[in-house]
Amino acid sequence: MDDRIKKYLKQKRIAVVGSFRTKEKVAYRILLKLIASGRDVHPVNPAAGNVEGLKCYPTVGEIPSEIDAADIVTPPDVTENIVRECIKRDIKHIWLQPGAESKKAIDDCEKNGINVVYGACLMVEMDR
Repeated sequence: MDDRIKKYLKQKRIAVVGSFRTKEKVAYRILLKLIASGRDVHPVNPAAGNVEGLKCYPTVGEIPSEIDAADIVTPPDVTENIVRECIKRDIKHIWLQPGAESKKAIDDCEKNGINVVYGACLMVEMDR
């Protein structure tokens, strides 16, 4: 898994998919950490308009610029749909935050040649 994490952390254009209702939400905290690291970050949530001055896109497919990676912080059944969107976008790196994973989402990533990270928290790994 360490190689997968290292590859993911090299990515610069990242979509963060999850809830941004409050700064305590995991997706919001990840977004802030990625912004602070200098990455080009795109929040994704169909119910949010702007987060930290960034346009929040309803779906991964609606982000107009290139995306290298996605960090997904959603319930497993929602994650599976988002993984399908990422496959359509040809996103090659996906991080499934703890609680977002499902066997189907992981299998879909692996079948499509995606570097998938799961069972670890992005925020913890960025601090190592």
